[in-house]
Amino acid sequence: MSISALFGCPVAVSPVSSLAVCIGGMVQPSPRTSSGGIAIECSSRPKKKATAHHMKTRPKKTRPWDIRRKPTVYPPLPLLPPDWTLVSGDEESADAALPPLPPSELQAPPAS
Repeated sequence: MSISALFGCPVAVSPVSSLAVCIGGMVQPSPRTSSGGIAIECSSRPKKKATAHHMKTRPKKTRPWDIRRKPTVYPPLPLLPPDWTLVSGDEESADAALPPLPPSELQAPPAS
């Protein structure tokens, strides 16, 4: 498959002589890229990376009321109940740490 078939238009291909470099008066082949064509070393208009692009194009605060606006203050969240209870390795202290269950919780619920 040719390059012009991929792009749909004729593409100019550099001659083979441009793949050689003159170093110290001797002509040596230049390092080839994986595609075998010309490697682009730098670009006059490089693309921004994602974060730089989003920082440049993000919505700006232009109105005075919006510039002076502070973050929303929410009331503090209530403390969560403990999910875990610290129990030491002693069986005696583990039994003493747990309160006895009332008899109503030990019985099975009535069948309906």
